[in-house]
Amino acid sequence: MAIKLNKEESLFRNELIFTADAKAVNIDNTLVNLFMLLKYNGIRPKQRARSSGSTFIELDTLKKVFSKLEEEGSLKGFKDNPDAAELWMRSNLVNMVFRGNVDKEKISSLRPIHLESYRVRNAANTRDYNTADQVYLMLGANPTVKEDLKNFLMEGWDQTTSKINNGNGLDVDSLGLLHIIKKVKPGFLESNSTLNQIHPILQKQAELFCDDVRRLLVYKRLIPRNVLIDYLKTIISFHLSLYIQKLVHFLPKMVESGNIEIIDDWNIVLDATDNYASKVSRLAAADAESLTNKIYDYVKSTFQVNAALRRLKLDKTNSENLTKALKILQKKPTDFEIYFETQWDNLYNSLEEEDKLLIEDMVKYEDTYFDRYIELILKARGTYQYRFHIQLIDNLSQKNNERGFMAQGRSRKHPRRFVLGTRLLETLVQILVLESRNNQFQTRSLSIEELVSNIRERYGLVINGLNEERFADADLQTHLAFKENMEAFKMKLRQIGFYNDLSDAYILQRIRPRYELNVQ
Repeated sequence: MAIKLNKEESLFRNELIFTADAKAVNIDNTLVNLFMLLKYNGIRPKQRARSSGSTFIELDTLKKVFSKLEEEGSLKGFKDNPDAAELWMRSNLVNMVFRGNVDKEKISSLRPIHLESYRVRNAANTRDYNTADQVYLMLGANPTVKEDLKNFLMEGWDQTTSKINNGNGLDVDSLGLLHIIKKVKPGFLESNSTLNQIHPILQKQAELFCDDVRRLLVYKRLIPRNVLIDYLKTIISFHLSLYIQKLVHFLPKMVESGNIEIIDDWNIVLDATDNYASKVSRLAAADAESLTNKIYDYVKSTFQVNAALRRLKLDKTNSENLTKALKILQKKPTDFEIYFETQWDNLYNSLEEEDKLLIEDMVKYEDTYFDRYIELILKARGTYQYRFHIQLIDNLSQKNNERGFMAQGRSRKHPRRFVLGTRLLETLVQILVLESRNNQFQTRSLSIEELVSNIRERYGLVINGLNEERFADADLQTHLAFKENMEAFKMKLRQIGFYNDLSDAYILQRIRPRYELNVQ
């Protein structure tokens, strides 16, 4: 069935709700593009054409750059150790698509370990599908944190002179990257950005993200730079996933109530056992299934908001317009139906006769022309958006990765379920062992129960759900499942070196900070 939607009707992405397109997202590409936005205050610079006429960068191009640098005396040993140098570049300096496939692999960009990383990139292979815009908007919830992050990422580079500042003690990878880009001109700015006029629809979630970034930056003089950037990458991906999952849960409620102020009742069970057949896996899988079941309603709600904005003749560049759209959806004026009757007629009359019969059967229970019109759009675009939103959430949740919190087996017996990767857990523990005192952070030890409670209250991630209202009448199997989960959680903490219970003394069985920070 060919339903002829115009460009505005078929467009799903709405920056006022979530800036990203539902595509396969690579978090490294998100960071590279975020660095551009941070440097240019929300604007993406265009790549400059090179003198040769080609903007595509290959590994041989970088080899020539290092050879030239060695001739100038900026470094030494490159020509004497070509194999080691190439291995270092491939593993430490560049990101690649189709890595390992000799015929297909290509450089996408320099690794996002410095704010200037974006200067050397192959734009076609570094698409982030606007996920960086969402991170930028979330950082806007705390401008001080955004500026602190920018300053940290810029360390070692003097923007005024475009030279390396050797006084910062940068790691060898960051220095290598800066040597590559020091003669590369930045891109040129083509247009103004509208990002700075938009506020995240989930403001509290954005503020939580900023607080996590702020806490990680406390460690910038204690943790090696590459480790801290890995923590930042983990937390950015984690919060993007939390954000879209909460939107899936909340947006239909916002449309129904006409208000973005919704009680945050979102939570999910995490399986910490790494065992598809564990008792708690069925609970974690049930929450993952609930998420996928809600995606269709989220897609429908987004199309409803987009239709209301078109009816009001408002664009998607100002958050106040979203508030107006939600209000008109909750309390529709008398002339609302007239507009959508026309829209419905235009689409319906463009169909073949046999398709009209199918559509009439599909919308026979819809009372208004607006609802019929939305169902027609969903018929045309709903399946596509549903399928790719599942892929988007998988990617942002770092599925089957130690940096993430979702897993799925190859068998149908092992469906998606929420889990807890050790690298994600390590990042969260580094954040949660910090407490603010006199407007300064210091580290503290935590009991297992405090850590579990903090993870639940801060992020909505349930490890021990016996105190949850939804498990108030839990059976014996559920009690055993959470007991098993807690033991597995302790084991993960031991694996990453935060927990040691060799002593029988309960008071000594605590999570201890890896890096000590004390307020003077």
